[in-house]
Amino acid sequence: MNIKDTIQQKISEIIQSTYQINGVSLEVQENKSGFEGDFTVVIFPLVKLLKKSPDTIGMELGGALAAQTSLVESFNVVKGFLNLTVNNNFFLENLKSITENFGKKVAKNQTVMVEYSSPNTNKPLHLGHIRNNLLGFSVAKILEEAGYNVIKTQIINDRGIHICKSMLAWEKSGKQENPQSTGLKGDKLVGNYYVEFDKNYKKEIADLVAEGFDEDVAKKQAPSIKEAQQMLLDWEKGDDKVRNLWNEMNSWVYAGFNETYKRLGVNFDQVQYESKTYLLGKDLIQEGLNSGVFYRKDDGSVWVNLEDEGLDQKLLLRSDGTSVYMTQDLGTAVERFKDNDIQKLIYTVGNEQDYHFQVLFKILKKLGYQWADQLYHLSYGMVELPEGKMKSREGTVVDADDLMEEMYQTAKEKAQELGKLENLDDEEKERSYETVGLGALKYFMLKVDPKKKMLFNPAESIDFNGNTGPFIQYTYARIQSLLGKANYTFRETEGDIQLNEYEKDLIMQLANYKDIVEKAAETLSPAHVANYVYDLVKTYNSFYQNNQILSQENPETVQFRLNLSDITSKTVKKSLELLGIGTVNRM
Repeated sequence: MNIKDTIQQKISEIIQSTYQINGVSLEVQENKSGFEGDFTVVIFPLVKLLKKSPDTIGMELGGALAAQTSLVESFNVVKGFLNLTVNNNFFLENLKSITENFGKKVAKNQTVMVEYSSPNTNKPLHLGHIRNNLLGFSVAKILEEAGYNVIKTQIINDRGIHICKSMLAWEKSGKQENPQSTGLKGDKLVGNYYVEFDKNYKKEIADLVAEGFDEDVAKKQAPSIKEAQQMLLDWEKGDDKVRNLWNEMNSWVYAGFNETYKRLGVNFDQVQYESKTYLLGKDLIQEGLNSGVFYRKDDGSVWVNLEDEGLDQKLLLRSDGTSVYMTQDLGTAVERFKDNDIQKLIYTVGNEQDYHFQVLFKILKKLGYQWADQLYHLSYGMVELPEGKMKSREGTVVDADDLMEEMYQTAKEKAQELGKLENLDDEEKERSYETVGLGALKYFMLKVDPKKKMLFNPAESIDFNGNTGPFIQYTYARIQSLLGKANYTFRETEGDIQLNEYEKDLIMQLANYKDIVEKAAETLSPAHVANYVYDLVKTYNSFYQNNQILSQENPETVQFRLNLSDITSKTVKKSLELLGIGTVNRM
């Protein structure tokens, strides 16, 4: 328990014993440098209950704390706020506890599955996928740090009209291209054919409209879309020719995805494929029909009525017998709980799918699956660039690989401009450029609350000042340089160490780490960790600028400040790891 929690608990005990009031917890705030006292207690909630002035209550509480514990060195009351100066030894003991327990976790004995990425196999990963992957991966890491067992998974949308469009365009081109013959990553090659299909499809629509067709009719009657729909039917019937082409083109895409995932630094424990789960979904449809949860219309399509849940009627199976996304998601959810001993399933999917997941969870509940209450949609806002929205069908998306390469190149240019890596060999330089460039990207994406729409600006993200990844990485590198110069090894200090306000501030920040991890795990928001580590490095920089370290005359003070620097660097490194961000020793 950190000092702040100890104070809060002790005050609650004093309120109960002194005033016979239960369940009152006063807010305890950490004071920043320049304020009197280390902590402030907000007295006002007790004023109405006790019918006493805030100053009177503050003096009574402060006096009781000083009399009943060795925690408080001194106190005063200013305008209804109780300011406490905590005994020096409590900070030292708190730091000792932080150091001794660093890296230790309390197991929660629960397993959580986190789904993220879940791409379509008709195009490469883009900027939106980057936010999705970084968010899902970071949430998984945070949950692990909080003591949960975690299974990272993705469901690949490897079947459906989207991949049929790319397949059809590839067939019609007659070029017989493949990644080897073109030198393109497989996902990019297939994505090019998806764009090609859309261009031809739009032209056919325009031609039909010119002939007098209504636009909506033209969209349905265009030859290309009819051929793609027929290809999907042939696929579902198991047509060998269609299946073979499908297998080949998907294999190109998977190889491309894996390259992108590796560079982005994300991975998965399990991978599922919609081509294998959609049939299970069809079985569930039959179960729902048999139990009366679903109903069949005259045209043969299957629906569920959720109007009593405040939703609407939802299509589950088309009249031609083909599945919709909901069918597949039903099957996937059931399979996951059947094959894994999980207590919670988190879907990391953009907020444009909010309604879809409301419907999915309601249907599973109606089908009698009690674990439906443990499903959670981690809904996040879309990411845009200064230039505006992306459109994948028109080929105007920001490619994930291109963006990562741009971040790497920008970090390289910045480092060369500053000239701080001249003594490193080429391999170390390249590793530094990559780590800093991708760290900038990841931090910028994750410091924003997931629910918020965000504007990603590559130039701002790579800045070495302010709330950015490189600024935090630079502080870590600065500490490594300091420890290296000192030839540092850990040793407990001896004698009486008198702490100043900067050292106390830093210890209080370090003590908050576990609470921040718990909060981030509870809210599924890496932004808590991102903003915590930024505050931590700001506090360290203030400590560093206002204290002599290596030039300090007292060797015990030198050792103490090096110990404090060391545990800070470990906490910074661990916090960045939870965001999927690496560190470098030189910048």
